[in-house]
Amino acid sequence: MSANEMTPISPARIGMRPTLWTRGDWNALFGFGTNILVNMLVLTGLLQFVLKMPPEIVFGRILPAVGLMMFLSTAYYAFLGYQLAKKTGRDDVCALPSGISVPHMFVVTFVIMLPIGASTGDPIQGWEAGLVWVFFQSFILMIGGFVAPYIRRITPRAALLGTLAGVSIAFISMRPAFEIFATPVIGLTCFAVIMVSWFGGVKYPKGIPAGLVAIAVGMVIAWGSNIFGLGYGGMSLANVGDAVANFGFEIPLPALDHVFHGFRYLGVILVTAIPFGIYDLVEAMDNVESAEAAGDHYPTTRVLTADGVVSLIGCLMGNPFINAVYIGHPGWKSMGGRIGYSAATGLMVIVLAWFGVIALLLALIPVVAISPILLYIGMLIGAQAFQTTPSRHAPAVVLALSPHLAAWAKLLIDNSLGLAGTSAAAIGFDKLGSVGVLYHGLEVMGGGAILVGLVLGAIAVFVIERKFVHASAFALAGAVLTFFGFMHGEMVGIAVTPGVSLAYVMVAGLLFACSRYAVPESLPAEARDTEPKGAQPAPAE
Repeated sequence: MSANEMTPISPARIGMRPTLWTRGDWNALFGFGTNILVNMLVLTGLLQFVLKMPPEIVFGRILPAVGLMMFLSTAYYAFLGYQLAKKTGRDDVCALPSGISVPHMFVVTFVIMLPIGASTGDPIQGWEAGLVWVFFQSFILMIGGFVAPYIRRITPRAALLGTLAGVSIAFISMRPAFEIFATPVIGLTCFAVIMVSWFGGVKYPKGIPAGLVAIAVGMVIAWGSNIFGLGYGGMSLANVGDAVANFGFEIPLPALDHVFHGFRYLGVILVTAIPFGIYDLVEAMDNVESAEAAGDHYPTTRVLTADGVVSLIGCLMGNPFINAVYIGHPGWKSMGGRIGYSAATGLMVIVLAWFGVIALLLALIPVVAISPILLYIGMLIGAQAFQTTPSRHAPAVVLALSPHLAAWAKLLIDNSLGLAGTSAAAIGFDKLGSVGVLYHGLEVMGGGAILVGLVLGAIAVFVIERKFVHASAFALAGAVLTFFGFMHGEMVGIAVTPGVSLAYVMVAGLLFACSRYAVPESLPAEARDTEPKGAQPAPAE
């Protein structure tokens, strides 16, 4: 179907000035603005309470840069919507929603910034590594529009979503789940508020978003518990007073020196930056296709380039989180959102980030009230890998996510031993193995987990589909990636884990031999469709 067919033209209105604000924009602003607000609260909580970033870095450097990036992004997509409305003469054009990429927010936090900050004892170095991660991601977005369709075409969906499911389970879901049960009076209650709405379809009065209701309930329980001296959630008027006292105006400042310092961790960063840059490309293309299906055709190249450019600007100003087009355009359009809601959301973010409002909100809202939102996101992303792929590919999804469990377990072990003033090497792998901790196996399997999951998942899918040549090709690609340290290693290099690389070569040979000489049973008729039927659930942004 052509763009003109997807974006019908109203000849009598071509060239007329589009309406910048409609009544429906208020609905979209409230819904989308709440979504963005929750994401910013989560982001700030990660910086403060997980990464232990100094307040002057969080509120003086990172958040102002986040505000600038998101303002540029939302303003640009409002401009694209304005251009499309003027070109077609239509008054129902809806701007693309955009903001901080939520899955990547957790990946750069837990896979890049936290390990480096913990190993060096300096969260600033973790921040600098995050800046370099976004630096490379930005260029991958800008130039990747030419290769993303090919990568998407040759890689099975179970492999792409399976490795993402691993990230969601290990690095998005587990910590919030622990936080919920550490303070269950708030955590479980807020989780129930979210589940009955987002999974159960329950609508709250006046259409108030479930995330906002959960935060409000958490605040009531936390502050109410102080009356009885229980102190759930750790809220105090002193913290509110400090937040108000620190109220001020901060603008983003160039952070080129910090970006430059982060290049010392380039080998570690590339292992995740490249595969997640590829995922960004696929995600952006999916979301643009979703908008086109709703009647608004936007050029994919311009969208990818815009995401890359605004992410690069944010990075150079100190923001370690990447920008992305959000899924959900049809939803905002259906509630009446047009052009104005996008630009208005950008202005809201500027106020939140530059005037210290986020610090005040975090002093008022218990962190455990936000944890259920994170757990929900992890659940949804993990479930999507099974729901949107053929059921017979489920073993491949499990295989693709397993390297992330190894990486997560290794991170917990390293952090615990580091806190005790020792390390796995100092204790000895044999001693750890005697109590069931196979540390070296965790280290090798979890190194470059994103690519490991992608390759293993693809091999498994093609074996299930009896496409042994394809499986052999992915095994050979795994051998090359492993040899240069992109897989099964802690950093890029030469012959990082040569034994594993050789093993992949042997696997490739076996699979190729199967394609030539084995006589496998034919697939049953019901298993010949490679894609599931029906609508695909979308991950929350």
